[in-house]
Amino acid sequence: MDPECSRLLPALCAVLADPRQPVADDTCLEKLLDWFTAVTEAGSSLLLLQENPCLVELLFHVLKSQDLSSRILSFSLRLAGIFAAQEDCFQYLQQGELLPMLFGEVGPLGGAAWTAPAVRSGWIQGLRTLAQHPSALHFLAACGAVDTIFSLQGDPSLFVASAAGQLLVHILDLAMRGPAEGRRSPQACDWPACAQKIVGHIEDSLCSTAIPQVTQALSVLTTAFGHCHGLWTQGLWVRLSPLVARLLEKDPVPASHSLVDLLLSVARSAPSSDRGLWETLAQTLSHLSPTQAGPLALGILKLQDCFIHRLPKDKRDSWSSPAQSRAGFILRTCSAAFCHLPSGLTLWILGHPVPQALRTQAFGILLQPLACVLEAAAQAPGPPGLLEGAAADSMMVDTLLSSKSACVGLLCCALAHLGLLQPLLGCWASPTAAQRRPKTAVLCMSPLGQGLGFSCPMGSVPCFPWVATLVGWGGPRVGGWVLQPSTSVSGPQELVTQVFSVLLEYLVSPESSSMVLKKAFQATLRWLLSSPKTPGCCDLDPHTQLFLRELLPVLQKRLCSPCWEVRDSGLEFLTQMTRHWGGQAGFRQALLASEVPELTKQLLRDPESYVRASAVTATGQLSSWGLCATPASPECPGAQQESLLVELLHILSTDSEGFPRRAVMQVFTEWLRDGHADVAEDAERFVAGVLQAASRDLDWEVRAQGLELALVFLEQLLGQRSSHCPYAVALPETAPPGVLDQALQVLCRVQLFEFAFRALFDCDRPVAQKSCDLLLFLRAKAAPCGSSQEAGDSPNVASVEATLQRWQAGEQGQPLGYLEPGAVVALLRSIDLEGLRDTLAESSDHVEKSPQSLLQDMLAAVGVLGENEADCY
Repeated sequence: MDPECSRLLPALCAVLADPRQPVADDTCLEKLLDWFTAVTEAGSSLLLLQENPCLVELLFHVLKSQDLSSRILSFSLRLAGIFAAQEDCFQYLQQGELLPMLFGEVGPLGGAAWTAPAVRSGWIQGLRTLAQHPSALHFLAACGAVDTIFSLQGDPSLFVASAAGQLLVHILDLAMRGPAEGRRSPQACDWPACAQKIVGHIEDSLCSTAIPQVTQALSVLTTAFGHCHGLWTQGLWVRLSPLVARLLEKDPVPASHSLVDLLLSVARSAPSSDRGLWETLAQTLSHLSPTQAGPLALGILKLQDCFIHRLPKDKRDSWSSPAQSRAGFILRTCSAAFCHLPSGLTLWILGHPVPQALRTQAFGILLQPLACVLEAAAQAPGPPGLLEGAAADSMMVDTLLSSKSACVGLLCCALAHLGLLQPLLGCWASPTAAQRRPKTAVLCMSPLGQGLGFSCPMGSVPCFPWVATLVGWGGPRVGGWVLQPSTSVSGPQELVTQVFSVLLEYLVSPESSSMVLKKAFQATLRWLLSSPKTPGCCDLDPHTQLFLRELLPVLQKRLCSPCWEVRDSGLEFLTQMTRHWGGQAGFRQALLASEVPELTKQLLRDPESYVRASAVTATGQLSSWGLCATPASPECPGAQQESLLVELLHILSTDSEGFPRRAVMQVFTEWLRDGHADVAEDAERFVAGVLQAASRDLDWEVRAQGLELALVFLEQLLGQRSSHCPYAVALPETAPPGVLDQALQVLCRVQLFEFAFRALFDCDRPVAQKSCDLLLFLRAKAAPCGSSQEAGDSPNVASVEATLQRWQAGEQGQPLGYLEPGAVVALLRSIDLEGLRDTLAESSDHVEKSPQSLLQDMLAAVGVLGENEADCY
């Protein structure tokens, strides 16, 4: 321990032990415990107590005081646990009977302070930290702590109850460790007495008729199988699995959520050959309701990931390879649970030890809510072969649809589960099956369709009615899931054409909510970007161009929507399309033939700031590709672009919201970096105007983006235009003197240094860091070449340094004025930019984390230290 901390420690212990002193807040006490934990992990706890006897005196004083706050008592219990975690220090504290008085019945356990949840929590956490060695087990048994922990499982405080269950698992694991761990039989008959007592309590709880006790037992077992991986866990499951299975005989199944968590935890840790476990899982799926069984079914189908990760690394890749998958476990449609799938459709799931029948049953559980809705819908659920038979009996349909709000939630959960399973699924349709049943309707949307494994053979009928049934019945929440883009979309042209028609129906429909439209735009973009390309043609294929001609009028309509979320989604979609296809002749022709560019420009004055920001981004992207609202006149070819530039500058200077101004700065930076024609005409004037507006902005992100634009401009002046090209030739560390002089003169004229030096002392750290990086970059280019005008020849260096010092002190009213290049170089050499960068890189609480500072502040808060002794960070 630091000598200064040792000097302050007695005074701090006296303050903590004095009930008349104001108690430090919980944050300080937590930091104090963290510090003691770090000290004991780095050295001997026994030596720490011997060198600082005030700590033991504090623990004894806590026992004697009757009016000490519950926070200090809880702190003391946890502190004692930290010290007693080392066995020699545990024996030292035992000699003075301190631990029994703190954790036994004669201590807080039998007093009035026990009514405070903080004290009960501190008691549990202290024992949790203490229980690290065999001596602790004997102590827990002798003082009756285990019985107290049993009772705390039902504590009114959820935090205390949860901590009690975790402590039981920790004690059980500790009891089964030790010299005999490797020889420990899975049979429970030779387990230590402490372990036998805990397991017996769990057995009694599982047999109880009180649901809270069953829940407590299941939670303890879930934690045990999730965190303990010894051989003894197999014996524990063998002993308790009959009692767990007996819960399924009750109607309803008690603590179903906790039961699902336990079974999945056991499945992730148990050997794959445990047939009894798979049978229990199958029975549980049969006994639970669809709402309760959904998470269990999903967990069963995702067990593959768990098993693959448990394999050695050299076998992990080969196990999950396609060859192994196809050679191993193939899930066919002959099962009764899969009779709803089109004939001949084969579903491949990556190979893993879960039995095929159980995976089939689990997948059927996930499909059941969808089938029930389709069966109960007013219109026909679809052509034969689609989800046929998955709805089970009419009673199940009535049960699921008894509450529409509950069923909508169930549908969303089912769709979400299927989406999570998508990476594990692959499907191929049999061509002969497609020929036999050419009118099999399929769902080609993602993740629903791809998660279900439906393909779209040639000649199949449109699938929109099938999808519309779900969305029309379930509303926007279900529609959002159905239209959510998948991670991978592709397929033959017939499938893509059908998908486009479905997407267009959603985009046109007046019933589509803003969320459904947003998902539809996202899915449309994904399908457009992955649509089949015509070999040997760099332009869009005819099918895509035809779809664009139908899509752009719909987009035009949505840009006029009274709902701002819809306008915003449309603008985002337009921006992405333009970014990817701005150079494609087919896209340009279709877009310029529509009114979309003109509407986009009008939305720059939208009343909603989010829409204005999206309009700025979209307009900037259109302008970059020459797709502005109206073509320039022959007499004034740059008039249209210039008017857009002026309008964006006006937004940057006058918009009351930060989002549009940030978007303008990002557009201007892209224009400058990409060499936008109208910016390149007079880049110096452009940069000067933008930096002047950015320097006055109150939004730190706008100022930070201004520094990004300044860096791009600086790189271009120094000839580093290709900094973003991976094939660029590396430039020398320093710029030639002639180039540097010219660049410095330009930078001085645009007042870049006024902006950068002022940002160097910005109250927002990201801005100061960007400015520091910018100036360090320039100094690296300037040194050692310097400038043609040396620092000593510049008469205004001293006055500029004085101005910077006032700026650093917070007086930023006085401007720097025009700077000569030599003065700039001198300033760059005189300012400790590296030291400033290191200071800015430190976290804001680096002083607060000092133990000495923490002790000083806690003492100063009660007036023990003088006024100037505290570290007021």
